[in-house]
Amino acid sequence: MKKIFLIALVVGASFASQAQRITDHQFNSWWTYVGNHKLSDKFSIYSLYSFRRNEFLANWQQSLLRLGLTYKIAPNLSFTLGGDWVVTFPYGKQPIAEKTPEYRLYGHFIYKNSVGRVNVAQRFRLEHQYIQLSSGTFNVSRFRYKLVLQVPINNSKVVPGTFFGAAFDEMFMNFGKKLEVPVFNQNWAFAGVGYKFTDKFSLIIGYMNQYIIKPDDVHIESNHTLSTVIAYNLR
Repeated sequence: MKKIFLIALVVGASFASQAQRITDHQFNSWWTYVGNHKLSDKFSIYSLYSFRRNEFLANWQQSLLRLGLTYKIAPNLSFTLGGDWVVTFPYGKQPIAEKTPEYRLYGHFIYKNSVGRVNVAQRFRLEHQYIQLSSGTFNVSRFRYKLVLQVPINNSKVVPGTFFGAAFDEMFMNFGKKLEVPVFNQNWAFAGVGYKFTDKFSLIIGYMNQYIIKPDDVHIESNHTLSTVIAYNLR
């Protein structure tokens, strides 16, 4: 009887915690360029810029610039070391207190394989954030895991002239001593369609849900986002 009571207490507390959370749904758009610029058979420059807007195009949500140096360990395995420059703006129904610059150092491995017609990529990233608040610098470390799937539609492989289905899910987990933010921080889930114009140029458009748990572990953003990605590889 005591065990049943304890289980009921834990389950009840869990539901109460969920009930206390406040979730706001918002509509954003992200416009992203991503490129890989080959230097040699082993090394390349990784670049990305993402123009992120709230209420479709009306207001700033975030600006993100990313650069990195990639080393090709094997045909299906690579490692990238680099940094981000990020500016996050007050936006939406749960605005932050101030426009916030942020610098990140990151390293990630990407492993690629295929399962039948499905191309699979997994990214394992560690990053350290230096968040510049007016009261001082706030440091956070986190782990990100991203699973990406691509399925050719009108060809057996994703070659020039191919439409393809695209999907990914990415989880964000904070870690470190004296952690002042939730461990599970964000989840991004995407589904869309792409077209490979040439060996160098592809376009992907789709829907992404950006689920953000705020530092107070009470307020949540569920951001419904139109995502457009231009990918260009300079060989």
